[in-house]
Parts: sequence; structure tokens; C-alpha cells
Amino acid sequence: MRSVTFSMNVSLDGYIVGPDGGLDWGAPDEELFRFATDEVRALGVHLMGRRLYETMLYWETADQDPSLDAPTLEFAALWKALPKVVFSTTLSEVEGNARLASGGVVEEIERLRAEPGESPIGIGGATLAAEAAAAGLIDEYRARVCPLLLGGGIPFFPRDERRVDLELVESRVVGPRVVFLHHRVLREPKDD
Repeated sequence: MRSVTFSMNVSLDGYIVGPDGGLDWGAPDEELFRFATDEVRALGVHLMGRRLYETMLYWETADQDPSLDAPTLEFAALWKALPKVVFSTTLSEVEGNARLASGGVVEEIERLRAEPGESPIGIGGATLAAEAAAAGLIDEYRARVCPLLLGGGIPFFPRDERRVDLELVESRVVGPRVVFLHHRVLREPKDD
């Protein structure tokens, strides 16, 4: 069965977007950009909400910019080719290799898991990920922890007051400033 992976940059105090709505703090260095490119390369499909979709629209035409370097063009090509499912109540159409979700996140994940293939299902955006997490559908959390405190904003983890036991799969420093933490959700709690 295909796993569902939630992967984003996160501040040390647990936020993916600051209180002002800004994301500029998470701009990747060269090594982190390569790391994110490798994550996208491994995905079979990516689920996202409207805000993340609109942010990532840049990559649909980035390959037309002759000033971009090879790693950036590689990411653009991978992102453009990756199938995407957008959850929105306000959009009537989407561009590129994307489609609007026909149902809720639970139904969409169940449908995608039933399809052949083993490539992970990526999920992006805190609201959508929180809905999937509340339904117990996230299998892996991949946090790229950036060294700053935002003091508020949109949290990486949902605040639904339920316990979720995790197993550390991998941890490492990526670039000069970011710590990557990869955890798998344990479906049965470990005995204390």
C-alpha cells in the first residue's frame, strides 16, 4: 500500500508559516534544494490545498526562464511532471499536471492507495495534512527543521490533542543549518 508522507520546512518552534503569513525564512540553500528535489523525485502524486498550489504555480513555467541553473530546472521539470491533486472550494480549474479533488482528503487518499504502484503520496499544507492526520492517514512525517523561532503562525503538527507514537527512521544535518527528521507513525502504541 502506498504511504502518505507530510514533508515541509518547519521552524524550531513547530511552525510552517509565520504569524505574518511569510515563508521567506525557509528559502533553501543549495544542499537543501537538492534534498527537496530528491524528495519530489520519489513521489508518485502530491496532494495540496489551494494556498500551496498557488505558491507552487511558479514551477509550471519556471523552465521557460533561461537564467535558471541546472538544479532549478531539474526541480521545475520534476514538479511539472508530478501528478498533483488540489483541494479547493474556490478554484474552478487548475493548471498543468494537476486536477481538482472530486471528494474529501480521506476519499482521495483511499482511491490513490487502491491504484497500482508503490510511490509515496506526498501531502503539503498544514490544513490538508491536519485533516489527513486526524483520520489517521499520514504514515510518515518529514520535517526539515530550520534554526529559527517564529513565535506563532500555522503549526506543522495538528493540534488535535491525540497521541501519535512515532519511530525515528532517519535524522541528519542537511546543508549548514537544517536538521532533517524522518519519523514513521507507529500504528500500535509501544508499551511504556
